[in-house]
Amino acid sequence: MTETPNPNIVDADTLTGEMRPIRRVVLALGSNLGDRMSCLQGAVSAIADTPDVWVTGVSPVYETEPVGAPAGSEPFLNAVVLVDTTLAAHRLMERALAIEDVYDRERTDVVNAPRTLDVDLIVVGDRRSHDDSLRLPHPRAHERAFVLQPWADLEPDAVLPDHGPVVELLAALDGSGLTRRDDLELDLG
Repeated sequence: MTETPNPNIVDADTLTGEMRPIRRVVLALGSNLGDRMSCLQGAVSAIADTPDVWVTGVSPVYETEPVGAPAGSEPFLNAVVLVDTTLAAHRLMERALAIEDVYDRERTDVVNAPRTLDVDLIVVGDRRSHDDSLRLPHPRAHERAFVLQPWADLEPDAVLPDHGPVVELLAALDGSGLTRRDDLELDLG
């Protein structure tokens, strides 16, 4: 893993005095089983309740046709959450998996199987990771309009490391299966 923290933004651990950089994190949320909106809101609230994590933005909600999912899969609700944090990327991944577990996420061998909740780390600052347990930036984010569109709504000038400006990546994709749901709104937590 490589990382260049912003040297101008640091946070001191109140117990040890250790200085830790604050990183901008992009999390993508999705749900296509059960009470989809309740699962997304629960994830936002759980993220906001995480120590050393500060939610700075929540995107509009989008309804999307499942991509590469088994036949008969229901549409997803998707959103993006922006946070600032001093937590390490692996700790964030552990937290994301724990939040999925609270919402009874079942992991199967079926690729893109329906799920109650999916919490993906898209970027953690400019950190790069190629571990089996953590890939950063997310290896398929540049191909997913359901990630890029909500992210662009929050940060029109966002750049996906190693791929380029989010709005340019989005322009190259077919967004026809993506519908903004202005009747649904997530609270910051």
